[in-house]
Order: sequence, then C-alpha cells, then structure tokens
Amino acid sequence: MGCWILNEKLSVLLLLVWLGLNFYLFIDTFHWYEDDNAYIYTRIMLGSTLAWARASATCLNFNCMLILLPVCRNLISFLRGASIYCGGALRRQLDKNITFHKMVAYGIALNATIHIVAHSINIERYHSSQSKEAGELRNKLSGLGKSPNESYLNPIRTYETNTTGQVLTTVAGISGVVITVALILIMTSSTELIRRSCYEVFWYTHHLFVVFFIGLVIHGMGQLVRGQTPQSLLLHNVTYCKDHYWEWENATQCPLPEFSGNKPVAWKWVLSPMVLYICERIVRFWRFRQEVIITKVVTHSSRVLEIHMKKHGFKMGAGQYIFLQCPSVSQLEWHPFTLTSAPEEDYFSIHIRLVGDWTAALFKAFGAEEKALKELWMLPRLAVDGPYGSATTDIFHYQVSVCIAAGIGVTPFASILKSIWYKCCNPNTVLALQKV
Repeated sequence: MGCWILNEKLSVLLLLVWLGLNFYLFIDTFHWYEDDNAYIYTRIMLGSTLAWARASATCLNFNCMLILLPVCRNLISFLRGASIYCGGALRRQLDKNITFHKMVAYGIALNATIHIVAHSINIERYHSSQSKEAGELRNKLSGLGKSPNESYLNPIRTYETNTTGQVLTTVAGISGVVITVALILIMTSSTELIRRSCYEVFWYTHHLFVVFFIGLVIHGMGQLVRGQTPQSLLLHNVTYCKDHYWEWENATQCPLPEFSGNKPVAWKWVLSPMVLYICERIVRFWRFRQEVIITKVVTHSSRVLEIHMKKHGFKMGAGQYIFLQCPSVSQLEWHPFTLTSAPEEDYFSIHIRLVGDWTAALFKAFGAEEKALKELWMLPRLAVDGPYGSATTDIFHYQVSVCIAAGIGVTPFASILKSIWYKCCNPNTVLALQKV
C-alpha cells in the first residue's frame, strides 16, 4: 500500500483535491442555507432538508462541470503535447481520464441521490404545512399568496391535493424526473457487464447525456425553493416578526413578508464545458467527413481482420490509437482500435478481433465471414477520428521499457517493435531506448 501511494502520489493528491472541493462546496452551501436570514421561514417549514437539498445541488453542478472534460479527446491530446517536457507522473494523469470521468460520475450519482431524497422530504413537509396540525405559523406562511399583491412561500397551495401529481405539473418536477431517468439509464448501462456484452446499449444510452444537461439547465427555472427577498428583509424584521406573526399587516415593523425563488445557476457551471465539448464534436465531425482510402485487407486466424488505410494529413506515433466508424454498420458508433503500423510506414493499420455485434457486422460488410474478401472498390466506407496518444507513446523517452500484454492486447507493441526496427535500420537515428 505504501509503495502504491509513493508511485501514485500525484493521483492521490488530485483525488484529495477533488474530494476537498466537494466537501468545501457542500459544507459552505449547507451552512449558508442553515444560517441565512432569508431562509428562516423556509427552514420553519422544511427544517434541515432544505440545506441538504441545496448543498447537494451545488456539488451536483460542480461535478457536472467536470464530467465532460475527461472525454474531450482532442483537449487531452493537446494537453499531452503541451506537457511533453513535464514529468512523467504529470503526463500519466492524462492516461487516467476515463478513471476520473467514472469517479466524477459516482459523485454525480451520490449527490443526485441526496438531492432527490431531500426534496422528496421537502415536498411532504410543504404538504403537511397546509394541515391544521402544522401549527399557526406554518399555516400562516402556507396561506401567503392567496390574496392579490402577495407572494407565496409554499408551492403546495392546498392540503387536499396529490403532491406527486402537483409536483409533476411544475418545471422543476418534470425536468427532475427526466434528469433522474436519464442518469439511471446512463449509470446502469455503464457497468462492466453491459459494456462488454452489449457495447451498443452502453454507447447509445450514454448519449442521453444531452437530455440530462438540457434538463439540468431547465431544472432550476422552476424556482420551487423560495426565500425572503432582500427588500422584504429590510422592512420585515424576521427575528422579531416570526414570534409575532399575528401582528403581520398591522404592525409597522412586520409587513407581510415577500418571497422569490432562486435564480437558476446550473447553466453558469456547465456553459464552458459544454462549449468545449461542442467544439470537440465539431472537430470529430470534420474528421468524419475526411476521406479514408482502404489499401489492403487481410484475414488472420482467430477471427482477426487487418485493415490498411491512408488519409490525407494523418500523422501517427507508435502506440497511438484511433476511433473507427463504419456508416453502413452504424451511423453513430465509434470504436477505439490501437494502431499496429509504425510511423515510418506510408499507411496506418489496425487489427480487429470479432468479439461483438458491431465487429461481427463489420466482418460481414467486408466479406470476411465467407473468407472471400470483396474487391477494394466494393468495401464499405470507413471514417477515422484520431490518432490519440496513450502511455505507450512515452516508450522512447526511457533507456529501459517493460511492455506487458496478452491476446489482442499486444497490438500497440506491434507498432512499437516495428518502429524500433525502422529506427535501428536508420543510421541517422539516435535511439535512447536500449532494452525492451
């Protein structure tokens, strides 16, 4: 354990920073809603679940701001190139982008659960505040807004109502359900079992993130949680008036309190990451439109298909990978494959093993199942996004490199070994690598 912490000290530090920021935002927001005078009357109705709901919402916004950044592949590649002269420990963090993406997703799931449970309790407390057993002050607060020129505090306007049905007629209620369903589908379809056995389910369901983010931005517009306005706080001495509610309207220092909902803030958190991700998708679409020329197709034993390709402006490094799409198989699915060719060759190649529905359909499209490959002009169109870097691209920076792999996992080392051979054959190349 001690050796692992020593080797991964930067990863541990980044993890602690992320956890620390979450704890800080949660505790700071919690205390704000527990102590601020603007929410004294709201707390009389809801108790501490108001603070739990708002604190988890802040952490939810923070993690939603982070969730898209690790999957911006071009951003990661840019950072990898920009940090080429930095230490290996720092660059190694870029290889853990998906791990960080999953970690943030767990943070979203946890805070969403807290938020849902807290607001479920809040709705019931709003409802019970309309009953006669709630007490005179809660009844007084719940009755506000029934007369003209009055603002309401309790969104549940009568005790004789179905709270679930009434909540589902609000913007916050409808968007909340949509967000929750989308999140549940995304999380459950991301399990290791489904990703390996039904990758298509994982891929398509993950695109519900668009629905999730739209719902997240809309959710706060419902403004169900309301607090006293700053102008009302100046005129209505809440510390005195809450104990003299029978004097409201009659006493000069206790005019009827006025309330308003919180302005939506989620869009402020997620706007920049969404713009970055949209730029990322534009770059991917531009690459999708670029022509890929298939120069050679070879079938190997153990149901492996080798494809040689060329693309204008394509420059690769040993150990890099690409994302491949075959529009005739699927218009949306992109699958990662490690490049098996060397940078010194005038083409780039990949080896694809038949392991799922998509690869089976690709094999069929290429005629590999019948062991009678089609002519090159008859082959389906392919689209390529990349190349992207990986940890293996650093192999030439060290004198000794240890490479461990099995099965189809040896493909990145095919590229590296080829590149080593080409470099050794070139007398003008200075190779730092001495042993592999």
